[in-house]
Amino acid sequence: MFQHIESYAGDPILGLNDAFQKDPRPNKANLSIGIYFDDAGRIPVLDCVRQAEQQLVDEGGAKSYLPMEGMAACRKAVQELLFGAGHEAVTSGRIATLQTVGSSGGLKVGGDFIKRWLPDAQVYVSDPTWDNHRAMFEGCGLTVNTYPYYDPATGGVKFGAMLEAIQKLPRGSIVLLHACCHNPTGVDLSPAQWEQLVPVLKAGGLLPYLDLAYQGYGDGIEEDAFAVRALASAGLSFFIANSFSKSMSLYGERAGALSVVCQDAAEAELVLGQLRATVRRNYSSPPLHPGAVVARVLNDPALRASWEADVAAMRERILAMRKSLHAVLSAKLPGRNFDYFLSQRGMFSYTGLTPEQVDRLREDHAVYLVRSGRMCVAGLSTRNVEAVASAMAAVLA
Repeated sequence: MFQHIESYAGDPILGLNDAFQKDPRPNKANLSIGIYFDDAGRIPVLDCVRQAEQQLVDEGGAKSYLPMEGMAACRKAVQELLFGAGHEAVTSGRIATLQTVGSSGGLKVGGDFIKRWLPDAQVYVSDPTWDNHRAMFEGCGLTVNTYPYYDPATGGVKFGAMLEAIQKLPRGSIVLLHACCHNPTGVDLSPAQWEQLVPVLKAGGLLPYLDLAYQGYGDGIEEDAFAVRALASAGLSFFIANSFSKSMSLYGERAGALSVVCQDAAEAELVLGQLRATVRRNYSSPPLHPGAVVARVLNDPALRASWEADVAAMRERILAMRKSLHAVLSAKLPGRNFDYFLSQRGMFSYTGLTPEQVDRLREDHAVYLVRSGRMCVAGLSTRNVEAVASAMAAVLA
């Protein structure tokens, strides 16, 4: 019955992580998987999350199914976090929001919704983008194309080429955009560039799809919502999938959401109804625990303040590692410019290493990167950053 099935090669990043776990070398460094580690190399448990979970345990209560759209308190908190409590899009009720199984679940539900109700639309993603973007949208039956984004010569954005390409897209095209902390490059659009892009999206009749997995890791929780609020204020309809995996260190809880900004409340109600139907055909309803934790942290003033302080500390630690890496590399290879490590934002950076150089890093120095050259900066620490930088300098020399 199943002899014709092709072998699955596995996910390259998860496979690399497995290889790291089996590596017996004592000074190995894992800069591949997108998880935030503290300076001791541990995944932190945030105090605000610990307190929220204890409160939920103490309160007890039945664990019934959630509605298909998820917990109301969580959905409301997500809207206020992304758009601001007083934003017109929130107060007018023209946003349809689901609690989802991580932001990946949100992307999948949104993709299925698009295939059902906008069947001729094609998706355009940045070159490069997170590998699973293409896989997920193609899995929904959508055609996926690319637009220019990363410039290896400058370590920045090919903004002129990007803007020109987006201006030429067919009306109704889906444009996947990273709201901040671009994965895999760490290269973001500036607020000024977003202000140039938004009118182009609107004039072209395009449907943006934002991915916001790292809110707070770029410039701050409020600052990283700039693109979301700019699109909403401009009157565009758009999708946004967001995650709390990184910002609340809730990786295995799969805490995420999908919001669709519509033209008015009546349209939002239609969209929410069909999103419910999409969820029902998929996983039926989201999990209770992560929705309750997110709602408790975001809605309790003391827990919210604690969370914001933790996110700031994580962001600052990543920035400190960027500065340390830059300093060592600049000292060891003074003829080369490594300033892109300082201008890139969030958990990831494109190192400029070739696949062959990445292989040498792993084989000769026990430093694990994705073969594209993407590095998870959060895997650096005060204990390993100098050794990692020295290894990178050795393969770059």
